Amino acid sequence: MTVTKEKLWTKQFLIVSLINFMITLMFYLLIVTIASYAQSKYGASTSTAGLVSSIFIIGSLIGRLGTGRVIGDLGTKKTLWTGLVFFTITSILYFAAFNIGLLIIIRLLQGIAVGIAGTATGTIIAQILPNTRKGEGIGYYSLSAILATAIGPFIGILLLKAENGFQWIFALNIVLSFVCLIIYAVVKIDVSLPKSSSQPLEKSSLISKFIEPRALPISMVALLIGFSYSGVMSFLSFYALEVDLVSAASYFFLIYAIVVIISRPFTGKLLDTKGANIVAYPCFVLFALGMFLFSQATAGWMLLLAAALIGFGYGNFNSIAQSVAVKVTPPHRFGLATSTYFILYDIGLGIGPFLLGFIVPYSGYRPIFLSMVVLIVICIPLYHLLHGRKDKELLNIS
Repeated sequence: MTVTKEKLWTKQFLIVSLINFMITLMFYLLIVTIASYAQSKYGASTSTAGLVSSIFIIGSLIGRLGTGRVIGDLGTKKTLWTGLVFFTITSILYFAAFNIGLLIIIRLLQGIAVGIAGTATGTIIAQILPNTRKGEGIGYYSLSAILATAIGPFIGILLLKAENGFQWIFALNIVLSFVCLIIYAVVKIDVSLPKSSSQPLEKSSLISKFIEPRALPISMVALLIGFSYSGVMSFLSFYALEVDLVSAASYFFLIYAIVVIISRPFTGKLLDTKGANIVAYPCFVLFALGMFLFSQATAGWMLLLAAALIGFGYGNFNSIAQSVAVKVTPPHRFGLATSTYFILYDIGLGIGPFLLGFIVPYSGYRPIFLSMVVLIVICIPLYHLLHGRKDKELLNIS
């Protein structure tokens, strides 16, 4: 019984991770191509094309905000079914987008679907993992998203070069949506709910019915860390042109993904055995060093070394923070904890490019990225204040 409980690589774990991989892959595949589609198909302005791309994230936030509460009433398995079916329908609707307004609505709706499905998969993972390996397991699970962030844009740009490239992209979206539905239907997901999950959520404020207060401190830090990274994600290609490092920049996310894949298993085990602090503080330092090197890059090796440092720092803090959000929360509120974490994290990722985009014309890219180093350093005492100083007590680590 004990051995079974401690098992990590179960069929359920692999299937849910695979579903998360395909959903995230479709998200990144579309986010790097849909603005171009809006301009070429409907003659949209740059700002409107940007809205078509970014409104997806707004939809995702809406989906996550409601899903944490719904999971407590409906259960994770039914919630994931809802998200996958909704995602499949919205994928088909891309072929029915006859004008830019309809495309924007479809993007918003699909964002909601991703918010629902993503929160459900993250919650299922938290529920099926043994407590003693939760940090390690969530670390492995989040690798599915890391791989998707590297593969999705690559496939999207590759398909753009093909004849009728946008049609192929939308068709692939539909195919992967149905694959998710089929494998989820075939494999039985057995989620053992704690006794308190069958009871109504405790009487509390309206906000705590949609947000998990215990997950807020670490999620606030994740918001700022996500904001710090958002400029890299959105402006890398423009920055590479400015500093004449386009060739090296094409390998940036590949190096980033490799470093995360190699380091994630070790950092997850450290979290489970030693607590979050032993991983979080080095992550802040390495992320800050990587961002500083990124802002000052004058050669390809500098840019790629920055990718490795950012991968170790930012890439690992992301999964550590998600694990902490779950670990400090009672099992029957895992859904709310997962949605709370991703809501704040997505806000950081989503609002970053929007705000920084206003400043870039006046400052250029180097000062923007250099200022992010300051923000990352500020996160160190903030993390200590909000979570680090009480990490061992909160996570029950002796």
